[in-house]
Amino acid sequence: MGRGAQSLARVAVIVRAGAAPLWWPGLLAAAVGVFVPGLTGRRVGLLAGGALFLVTLATVAFARTGRYAELARGATRVGRGDFLQTRDVTVRNWRRGRRRWLAGAFLVAVASAYVLPGAGGLVLAGAGAGLWVKAVRLGRRERREDVLYWVRTDWVEHGRPAGGRVKAYRTTGPLAGDAAPGGARRHRR
Repeated sequence: MGRGAQSLARVAVIVRAGAAPLWWPGLLAAAVGVFVPGLTGRRVGLLAGGALFLVTLATVAFARTGRYAELARGATRVGRGDFLQTRDVTVRNWRRGRRRWLAGAFLVAVASAYVLPGAGGLVLAGAGAGLWVKAVRLGRRERREDVLYWVRTDWVEHGRPAGGRVKAYRTTGPLAGDAAPGGARRHRR
Protein backbone atom coordinates (compact mmCIF):
# COMPACT_ATOMS: atom_id res chain seq x y z
CA MET A 1 0.00 0.00 0.00
CA GLY A 2 1.22 3.47 -0.79
CA ARG A 3 1.38 6.43 1.52
CA GLY A 4 -2.05 7.26 2.92
CA ALA A 5 -3.59 4.11 1.47
CA GLN A 6 -6.01 2.16 3.65
CA SER A 7 -7.30 -1.38 3.70
CA LEU A 8 -11.07 -1.53 3.20
CA ALA A 9 -13.54 -4.40 3.74
CA ARG A 10 -17.07 -4.67 2.39
CA VAL A 11 -19.71 -3.78 4.99
CA ALA A 12 -22.23 -6.35 3.74
CA VAL A 13 -19.59 -9.10 3.73
CA ILE A 14 -18.68 -8.39 7.36
CA VAL A 15 -22.36 -8.52 8.34
CA ARG A 16 -23.00 -11.69 6.34
CA ALA A 17 -19.85 -13.47 7.60
CA GLY A 18 -21.57 -14.50 10.82
CA ALA A 19 -24.77 -15.80 9.26
CA ALA A 20 -23.68 -19.33 8.31
CA PRO A 21 -21.58 -20.04 11.44
CA LEU A 22 -24.62 -19.19 13.56
CA TRP A 23 -27.36 -20.68 11.36
CA TRP A 24 -26.00 -24.22 10.78
CA PRO A 25 -24.72 -24.92 14.32
CA GLY A 26 -27.97 -23.43 15.63
CA LEU A 27 -30.02 -25.87 13.57
CA LEU A 28 -27.76 -28.72 14.67
CA ALA A 29 -28.15 -27.74 18.34
CA ALA A 30 -31.93 -27.50 17.88
CA ALA A 31 -31.98 -30.97 16.27
CA VAL A 32 -29.99 -32.36 19.19
CA GLY A 33 -32.50 -30.71 21.52
CA VAL A 34 -35.36 -32.60 19.89
CA PHE A 35 -33.90 -35.86 21.23
CA VAL A 36 -33.52 -34.55 24.79
CA PRO A 37 -36.73 -34.55 26.85
CA GLY A 38 -35.58 -31.61 29.02
CA LEU A 39 -37.24 -30.17 32.10
CA THR A 40 -40.11 -28.50 30.26
CA GLY A 41 -40.71 -31.17 27.62
CA ARG A 42 -40.08 -31.09 23.87
CA ARG A 43 -43.28 -29.32 22.85
CA VAL A 44 -42.85 -26.39 25.25
CA GLY A 45 -39.15 -26.15 24.41
CA LEU A 46 -39.73 -26.04 20.67
CA LEU A 47 -42.61 -23.56 20.95
CA ALA A 48 -40.47 -21.29 23.14
CA GLY A 49 -37.58 -21.79 20.72
CA GLY A 50 -39.76 -20.78 17.78
CA ALA A 51 -40.82 -17.59 19.55
CA LEU A 52 -37.23 -16.84 20.55
CA PHE A 53 -36.11 -17.49 16.96
CA LEU A 54 -38.47 -14.81 15.65
CA VAL A 55 -37.56 -12.31 18.38
CA THR A 56 -33.82 -12.86 17.84
CA LEU A 57 -34.16 -12.63 14.06
CA ALA A 58 -36.02 -9.31 14.27
CA THR A 59 -33.68 -7.90 16.91
CA VAL A 60 -30.51 -8.74 14.98
CA ALA A 61 -31.92 -7.76 11.57
CA PHE A 62 -33.12 -4.33 12.63
CA ALA A 63 -30.55 -3.38 15.27
CA ARG A 64 -28.58 -0.21 14.50
CA THR A 65 -30.27 0.35 11.13
CA GLY A 66 -30.21 4.09 11.77
CA ARG A 67 -26.44 3.99 12.30
CA TYR A 68 -25.93 2.07 9.04
CA ALA A 69 -28.08 4.61 7.16
CA GLU A 70 -26.23 7.55 8.75
CA LEU A 71 -22.83 6.11 7.77
CA ALA A 72 -24.07 5.37 4.25
CA ARG A 73 -25.33 8.94 3.79
CA GLY A 74 -21.92 10.32 4.77
CA ALA A 75 -19.97 7.92 2.55
CA THR A 76 -17.14 9.21 0.35
CA ARG A 77 -15.45 7.67 -2.68
CA VAL A 78 -12.61 5.20 -2.23
CA GLY A 79 -9.17 6.69 -2.82
CA ARG A 80 -7.04 5.65 -5.76
CA GLY A 81 -4.44 3.94 -3.58
CA ASP A 82 -6.82 2.19 -1.17
CA PHE A 83 -6.68 -1.60 -0.95
CA LEU A 84 -9.99 -3.49 -1.31
CA GLN A 85 -9.99 -6.68 0.75
CA THR A 86 -11.41 -9.77 -0.95
CA ARG A 87 -14.56 -11.46 0.30
CA ASP A 88 -12.71 -14.62 1.33
CA VAL A 89 -10.17 -12.72 3.43
CA THR A 90 -12.90 -10.70 5.16
CA VAL A 91 -14.96 -13.81 5.97
CA ARG A 92 -11.90 -15.76 7.13
CA ASN A 93 -10.76 -12.94 9.42
CA TRP A 94 -14.23 -12.56 10.94
CA ARG A 95 -14.63 -16.28 11.59
CA ARG A 96 -11.09 -16.78 12.89
CA GLY A 97 -11.52 -13.99 15.40
CA ARG A 98 -14.73 -15.55 16.74
CA ARG A 99 -13.94 -19.26 16.59
CA ARG A 100 -13.94 -19.78 20.36
CA TRP A 101 -17.04 -17.64 20.85
CA LEU A 102 -18.94 -19.61 18.18
CA ALA A 103 -17.87 -22.96 19.68
CA GLY A 104 -18.92 -21.77 23.16
CA ALA A 105 -22.29 -20.55 21.86
CA PHE A 106 -22.90 -23.93 20.23
CA LEU A 107 -22.06 -25.79 23.45
CA VAL A 108 -24.34 -23.51 25.48
CA ALA A 109 -27.15 -24.05 22.95
CA VAL A 110 -26.75 -27.84 23.19
CA ALA A 111 -26.56 -27.74 27.01
CA SER A 112 -29.68 -25.57 27.18
CA ALA A 113 -31.62 -28.46 25.65
CA TYR A 114 -31.74 -30.04 29.11
CA VAL A 115 -33.96 -27.14 30.21
CA LEU A 116 -35.77 -26.02 27.03
CA PRO A 117 -35.22 -28.59 24.24
CA GLY A 118 -34.26 -26.92 20.98
CA ALA A 119 -34.64 -23.35 22.22
CA GLY A 120 -30.95 -22.47 22.48
CA GLY A 121 -30.26 -23.77 19.00
CA LEU A 122 -33.15 -21.81 17.56
CA VAL A 123 -31.84 -18.62 19.20
CA LEU A 124 -28.46 -19.20 17.48
CA ALA A 125 -30.19 -19.91 14.18
CA GLY A 126 -32.30 -16.76 14.62
CA ALA A 127 -29.16 -14.67 15.06
CA GLY A 128 -27.70 -16.15 11.88
CA ALA A 129 -30.92 -15.51 9.95
CA GLY A 130 -31.03 -11.95 11.31
CA LEU A 131 -27.50 -11.26 10.04
CA TRP A 132 -28.45 -12.65 6.65
CA VAL A 133 -31.56 -10.41 6.50
CA LYS A 134 -29.45 -7.39 7.49
CA ALA A 135 -26.94 -8.18 4.71
CA VAL A 136 -29.78 -8.55 2.17
CA ARG A 137 -31.18 -5.17 3.24
CA LEU A 138 -27.72 -3.61 2.80
CA GLY A 139 -27.56 -5.24 -0.63
CA ARG A 140 -30.88 -3.65 -1.61
CA ARG A 141 -29.56 -0.27 -0.56
CA GLU A 142 -26.38 -0.85 -2.58
CA ARG A 143 -28.40 -1.78 -5.67
CA ARG A 144 -30.76 1.18 -5.23
CA GLU A 145 -27.89 3.66 -4.90
CA ASP A 146 -25.66 1.84 -7.42
CA VAL A 147 -22.66 1.72 -5.05
CA LEU A 148 -20.89 -0.73 -2.77
CA TYR A 149 -20.13 0.25 0.83
CA TRP A 150 -16.69 -0.30 2.34
CA VAL A 151 -15.26 0.38 5.79
CA ARG A 152 -11.68 0.78 6.98
CA THR A 153 -10.51 -2.47 8.51
CA ASP A 154 -8.73 -0.70 11.37
CA TRP A 155 -12.05 0.93 12.40
CA VAL A 156 -14.00 -2.33 12.58
CA GLU A 157 -14.08 -3.36 16.23
CA HIS A 158 -15.35 -6.78 17.28
CA GLY A 159 -16.67 -7.41 13.76
CA ARG A 160 -19.14 -4.52 13.90
CA PRO A 161 -19.03 -2.41 10.73
CA ALA A 162 -21.25 0.23 12.38
CA GLY A 163 -19.40 0.38 15.71
CA GLY A 164 -18.40 3.50 17.58
CA ARG A 165 -14.96 3.81 15.95
CA VAL A 166 -16.41 3.84 12.42
CA LYS A 167 -16.61 7.44 11.26
CA ALA A 168 -17.77 6.97 7.66
CA TYR A 169 -18.10 4.45 4.87
CA ARG A 170 -16.38 4.57 1.52
CA THR A 171 -18.05 3.75 -1.78
CA THR A 172 -17.07 2.21 -5.09
CA GLY A 173 -19.01 1.39 -8.19
CA PRO A 174 -21.20 -1.73 -8.21
CA LEU A 175 -18.61 -3.87 -10.02
CA ALA A 176 -15.68 -3.37 -7.63
CA GLY A 177 -14.50 -6.25 -5.50
CA ASP A 178 -15.42 -9.90 -5.72
CA ALA A 179 -18.71 -9.86 -3.76
CA ALA A 180 -22.15 -9.01 -5.10
CA PRO A 181 -24.41 -6.44 -3.41
CA GLY A 182 -25.42 -7.89 -0.05
CA GLY A 183 -22.10 -9.68 0.42
CA ALA A 184 -22.84 -12.90 -1.48
CA ARG A 185 -20.30 -14.45 -3.82
CA ARG A 186 -20.29 -12.78 -7.20
CA HIS A 187 -20.96 -15.35 -9.91
CA ARG A 188 -18.66 -14.82 -12.87
CA ARG A 189 -19.76 -15.85 -16.33
